[in-house]
Amino acid sequence: MVAGQQPPTADGLRARLTRGARAVQMAWRSAPSIAALWIAALAIAALVPVAVAWVGKVLVDAILARATGEALAWLLVEMLLVVVLGLAQRAASTLRGLLGVRLGLAVHREILQRTMDLELRHFQDPEFYDQLTRARREATHRPLAVAAELLGLAGAVVTLLGFVTLLVSYSALAVLMLLVAAAPAAFAELGFSRAAFELRNRRASDARMLGYLEHVLASDEHAKEVMTLDLGPTLLDRHRYLGEAIWHEERSLALDRLRSVALLSQLGTLSFYGCYAAVTIQAARGQLGLGELTMYAFVFRQGQTSFQAILMAIGALYEHDLYLSNLLRFLAIPAPLRPAMLPAAPERRERGVRFENVGFRYPDQDRFALRHIDLYFGPGDTIALVGPNGAGKSTFIKLLAGLYEPTEGRILLDGHDLRSIPRDALRRRLAVVFQDYNQYQLSARENVGLGDPAHLGDAPRITAAVAGAGASEIVAALPAGLDTRLGRWFAGGVELSGGQWQRIALARAFMRRDADVLILDEPTAALDIDAEAEVFTRVRELAAGRTVFLISHRFANVRLADRIVVLAASGVVEEGDHARLLAAGGLYSAMFRKQASGYALD
Repeated sequence: MVAGQQPPTADGLRARLTRGARAVQMAWRSAPSIAALWIAALAIAALVPVAVAWVGKVLVDAILARATGEALAWLLVEMLLVVVLGLAQRAASTLRGLLGVRLGLAVHREILQRTMDLELRHFQDPEFYDQLTRARREATHRPLAVAAELLGLAGAVVTLLGFVTLLVSYSALAVLMLLVAAAPAAFAELGFSRAAFELRNRRASDARMLGYLEHVLASDEHAKEVMTLDLGPTLLDRHRYLGEAIWHEERSLALDRLRSVALLSQLGTLSFYGCYAAVTIQAARGQLGLGELTMYAFVFRQGQTSFQAILMAIGALYEHDLYLSNLLRFLAIPAPLRPAMLPAAPERRERGVRFENVGFRYPDQDRFALRHIDLYFGPGDTIALVGPNGAGKSTFIKLLAGLYEPTEGRILLDGHDLRSIPRDALRRRLAVVFQDYNQYQLSARENVGLGDPAHLGDAPRITAAVAGAGASEIVAALPAGLDTRLGRWFAGGVELSGGQWQRIALARAFMRRDADVLILDEPTAALDIDAEAEVFTRVRELAAGRTVFLISHRFANVRLADRIVVLAASGVVEEGDHARLLAAGGLYSAMFRKQASGYALD
């Protein structure tokens, strides 16, 4: 056993049995008919060897008695048993493979379902990503491995009990010796299983970094910069260094495991041949018949093999269970509780959006990203958020979208605290275009339609959203129109320019007609100033009656907003329309005039 490794406690054993039962349940739920056939095949494979051992004895006895017909009959029985055993083993292997594919898909879906229930803060936590990496790494095979080892263990126990029944009549001491001799190797396996688990858990962050480096070196997202800056050799060297460090640790542990387990397993071999020698001597002296010699020799070997299989299965089960605990721990992450919809606060029955003394601080940060925000925005208002980088504009938008919860204060939508609005109900009321909008490697129709999944098949609605975003000409130029796959990840895909992708992202936001709050975070950064002005004009026309929030660094179009809120590190420093803020000569005026001088604006 690895130094310092403690045997599992009773409580730990109960927890492991519970996880084992959960793994069997997951396997059964993913494909009940296949799981039932697999269990049946394993049961047959467990029982037949005992029958073969007994039939072998009877066959030899019949031969010695010169009972030719009886010997041939028992020979036929043995042949049929061996055929059944072979078919059962082959069927068990095939069914396990099929069940593995089915279960892997089911577990991956469960992981993805769990990620849907979590909040944005989880995805910005490195520890969460390590946990997610471990869970996804174990998803494909660990639940099935635990179920297989558990069922295999049960089968080996059944087989061993059958052999022990045959052996006890010869020598209980021999049985005990065979069993004890196999134990040291099995306990060594337990210790090394734990060491391997701890090594891979400790290296989870490094493994994630390897995956990240591979993504940077082999994705179109990073290809241009990697090529022009000649980053390939530097990043590949880092990948090689990190990979070699992981390899050397894995190799060292594997070699230690091989040396220890291989040497300890020879104790079992010595004990078998000791018992075999005793049986041989007794047979040579005429104290045992040839049939008994044949049976005992077979049973000694197979019994010891079964016991070793049991101990190894315990070791493998222990190892797989350690990894399965990663997966189950991830699936057990509690989803944030959102209470049922509460009545609007009696003192706040107005429609629109209100920030009441809102402050937000990122986890593990001492400084507030936003603080003391007291603002009200009514239906039909168009609000521009401006300010220097780091002023908290994107944080403001994420708070409004319910992606973050305020550290202090509250945000009200039509008098309801956002935290009291069910998540799906809140999302239906918002249409959002983020600065880092997604480029889905799907058809143009799907790229737009995903803005409102409930209307993904509504062709007129999709066409209207495309027109609203000024993307009709872009779609018309595509080889198959809306049915053209976008992006280069899959065959037949067409890549768009940054500005074209941005128009598609805007069309996606316009799909959500029922949303009464429209949030645009730098939605036109990839467009030229004239195209941006056109988009903003369309937004104002299509957003009649909605509350529109806009972040943009281009003041030529910001000035068209009904209200402009100027954010700085200290919070809201100015608020008003363009003319008022320009006349005030404050931060907005300075920022506007500085930019206007570059565009020769009046």
